[in-house]
Amino acid sequence: MRWLVFSNRPKVLYFKDSVPTGACIVLSLFFAMVFQFNGGVFLPAALQMSSALGCIQEDVTMAGYASFIGMTVIFPILFRLKSRFTTRMIFMVVCPVLIACNLIMLHVENIYVMIGVCFVSGFFRMWGTFECFSNIRLSVTPSGNFSVFYPVIYIVVLESIQLSGLVTIQISDWANWRYMHWFVIGMLACVWLCVFFLTKHVRMQRKTPLYGIDWLGGVLWGVVLFCVVFVCIYGDYYDWLDSARIRAALVTAVVLIQVSINRMHRVSRPYISPEVFGYRHFPTILVLFLALCLFLTTASVLQERFMRSILNFDMLNAVSLNWYVFVGILVGAGVVFYRQVVLRKGFKFLISLGFILIVVYQYCMYFLIDPNLNIESLYFPNFLKGVGHGILYISLTIYVAKSVPFKHFFQGLCVLSFIRTSIATPLGTAILNRWLRILQGENIGLLARTIDKVQNVPVQELYGEVVRQTVLTSIKGLFGYVCVLGTVFLAVLLSYRLWRKIRFHEE
Repeated sequence: MRWLVFSNRPKVLYFKDSVPTGACIVLSLFFAMVFQFNGGVFLPAALQMSSALGCIQEDVTMAGYASFIGMTVIFPILFRLKSRFTTRMIFMVVCPVLIACNLIMLHVENIYVMIGVCFVSGFFRMWGTFECFSNIRLSVTPSGNFSVFYPVIYIVVLESIQLSGLVTIQISDWANWRYMHWFVIGMLACVWLCVFFLTKHVRMQRKTPLYGIDWLGGVLWGVVLFCVVFVCIYGDYYDWLDSARIRAALVTAVVLIQVSINRMHRVSRPYISPEVFGYRHFPTILVLFLALCLFLTTASVLQERFMRSILNFDMLNAVSLNWYVFVGILVGAGVVFYRQVVLRKGFKFLISLGFILIVVYQYCMYFLIDPNLNIESLYFPNFLKGVGHGILYISLTIYVAKSVPFKHFFQGLCVLSFIRTSIATPLGTAILNRWLRILQGENIGLLARTIDKVQNVPVQELYGEVVRQTVLTSIKGLFGYVCVLGTVFLAVLLSYRLWRKIRFHEE
């Protein structure tokens, strides 16, 4: 009786016939969650890792983004890989590769090896995740409704990110960050055993060889992303254009972008087809994703800096806010499902509501900035951020699925991933860190001019308080600037005539 709800749904074919459909869906979602835990490095523990490995924190961050790049560049060939290999074969390969990556990361000390391993980990991480979701689509929604399926996908993906951060900090506090790798290895071993005993070889479509793929195009775009990420992460460390390394990375990125664009129009089957950018609403979606990721960087830069430098929260307290983001994402997924599936309404309201919530989060943080703030005051803003995050990610992805034909769908997702993970997020982080540094310098100058005479205060204590006050003032001021930019963006968004034309149509 407990699997009765799934009795009329198509079976997940790669599982053995003895496994109930409900169990197949649950196991597939579990597999996807485990794969999403594999990033090579765990960025919440970046400070501990850099201290243990004797490197700078930027090196660990670069390795983390290498994983994102690996996840990104695989998108255009995912369907080709699915046609070439069976699901069981893919899982039997992906699990050992990810286990090997985690074992290497336990002992690696060379930053270049670390970046390479993280790239491979991201590549196979996305391959395994896609395989999980692609096989259960019709079992989750027999009609193939994207509005039902994508909320399920993003609940698993986005919530896995939050859970990974929570588990990483808990394990790091209990022991150290290396035990997180052992934890992930244990989960991967469980996945491999489930696959070994519960699945079978099933080929769902004609076997397709892997020829005709523009591998060179994929390499060129990958190098472009590495150059962009390198500039954004190491820009402050090397003092931007005063560094020959930063200038070389920028020149390389510009040249390769031009080469890649030229190849797009000359190669018969380019890695990313220029036709992707010709679909009616796709450029608008790119701009919206860019804006979303830029606004979300305030949480990872300004909020984190505020909690660490001003409130002196430890990592356990800081990461506890992930639970409220977690709940917010669930609520956001529910809002999209209700709006799209139950009410059968369009995207205008969802996209507008999502950005309104993100901007409201900025305003809440601006007014809450205070050196005596308690952590409970941050629960509601982070919940709002989670709701807006969930609504926008899910609704915009559904919008892409309905706007871009299947022929170019995965290439479209690849371009979106370029924006989301490899351009907008590091760029937003770099801009905010640079802006914050400039504001701190200005505020120190202003404070120095106002300090007249100080007696009976140790120099070290005075210096610490000056730095603390300038950081506090700078963070609050920067949140204010972001609020103004967010308000202007909302005004443009809500008044743009294109929104009058966006309607939902059942396929």
